[in-house]
Amino acid sequence: MSILILKNGLLFDGHNEELIDGGSIVIENGRIREVSEGDVSVNGADTIDLDGRFVMPGLIDAHFHAYSITFKMSVLDSMPMPQKVAHAARLLKGTLHRGFTTVRDPAGGEIGLHLAISQGLMEGPRFYYGGKALSQTGGHGDMRPANQRDDLCGCAANFTLTEVVDGVDAVRKFCRNELRKGADHIKVFISGGVASPTDPVWMPQYTNEEIEAAVYEAGTRRKYVVAHCHTDDGARRCIKTGVRSIDHCTMITEDTAKLIKEAEGRAYAVPTLAVIEQLVQHGEELGMFEESLEKAREVHRQAYASVEYLYRQGAKMGMGTDLFEERFHPMQSREFEFRADIVKPVDLLRSATSVNAEIMQKDGEIGCIKAGAFADLIAIETNPLDDIYCMSQPDEQFSMIMKGGEFVRNRL
Repeated sequence: MSILILKNGLLFDGHNEELIDGGSIVIENGRIREVSEGDVSVNGADTIDLDGRFVMPGLIDAHFHAYSITFKMSVLDSMPMPQKVAHAARLLKGTLHRGFTTVRDPAGGEIGLHLAISQGLMEGPRFYYGGKALSQTGGHGDMRPANQRDDLCGCAANFTLTEVVDGVDAVRKFCRNELRKGADHIKVFISGGVASPTDPVWMPQYTNEEIEAAVYEAGTRRKYVVAHCHTDDGARRCIKTGVRSIDHCTMITEDTAKLIKEAEGRAYAVPTLAVIEQLVQHGEELGMFEESLEKAREVHRQAYASVEYLYRQGAKMGMGTDLFEERFHPMQSREFEFRADIVKPVDLLRSATSVNAEIMQKDGEIGCIKAGAFADLIAIETNPLDDIYCMSQPDEQFSMIMKGGEFVRNRL
C-alpha cells in the first residue's frame, strides 16, 4: 500500500491552540496513520516537504444545500432532476475547491448525491444528508404563496428541499422513511424564515410533541435532529425537546445562550451569517419579495449580537453558511471574516473543524489531525491564527487541499 508523508508543517490539529512546529503526518489508505512532532521515516514512503506551511483539517460546512440553485423556489421545484443534479455537481465541486472537505446538507440532500461522490462519479466533499426537511402546513418549508389554492388531492406541492408533514404520527412515518434511505440526521423547521412566503420569522412552528417524535425516531438510529431556528423561544424549545443542532440562532438572548452552554454535549448552535449578509446585500438583485427583504433586515439586526452572546457564554458554535445561487457560493469562505470581530481566530477554526465534527457525531473521523482520522487536510500560505482573513482567500492562500489522502489541489 502506498504511504505518503507530509513533513515540516506547522500543524493545527483542530483542537489545541498550541501548534506542532515541524510536524509530520503519515497517510496510508486515505487515513492518517501517525502524527509526529518531528521527521518520520517509513520504508518506501513518498515524502512532501510542507516548508513550514500552516496545516489544518479540511473545513466542514454544517449548513450547505447541494440544490441551492436559486432562492426562487418555484423555479427550483419545476426543474427536471437531471438539471438540478448538474447544478449540484458544480456547487459541490466549488465548495471542495474552497477547502471544505465535508458538508452537511440538512434539506434536500439525498442518497443519490452521496453515492455519486463516494463512488467517484462526481467531485465533491464528504456528503452527509438529511433528506427532505419537515415543515408544518404554512411553515417555513411550505413554499406555496397565500393566493395558491389547496391542491385537489389535499396535499402540498412537490418541493425539492422540504416536505409538508403535520401531526405526530405523520412526522414519525416520514422520519422513519428518510432514515431508511440513509439520512444522517433529520431536520425540522420550528420558527419562521426569510425566504418562505407566508410565515413571520417570529412564528413558532410544530408542537413540542411533533418535535419530540422526530427526536425519538432519529434516536432509534443513534442519529439526531437539526432545527431551523431563528427565535429565542425556538432555541429554548430545542433544548427542551432534545434537538442537537440549533441552526441560525439569530435572535436569541444572552440567557438562552447560557442555556445552550449548559446543554453542551446535547445542544449546539450553528450560526449562518453568510446567507444573512447575502440577503441583505444582494436581496433585491436576487428577486426577493419585499416581505422577505424586511425579514432579512430584521434577522440581520440581531444576528451578530446573538453570536456575541453565544461566544461570551462559552456555548459551542459550529459553522454553516446556507448560501444559494452559484455566483454567491464563494461567500462561503467569508463566514470567517463575518465572525472575526467577535470570535478569536482559533475558535473560528475550531468551529469549522472539531466542533462541527462533534455536532455531527463524527469526532475523531473528520475535523481533526490525529491517527485514524480521514486524511482531509489543507495547507495555507499564511497562518490564520495571525491573520484570519486569509481563510476568505482559498484560491490564493490554500496551496494544498487533500480529501481522503488524494490531492484536490497540490502547489507544494
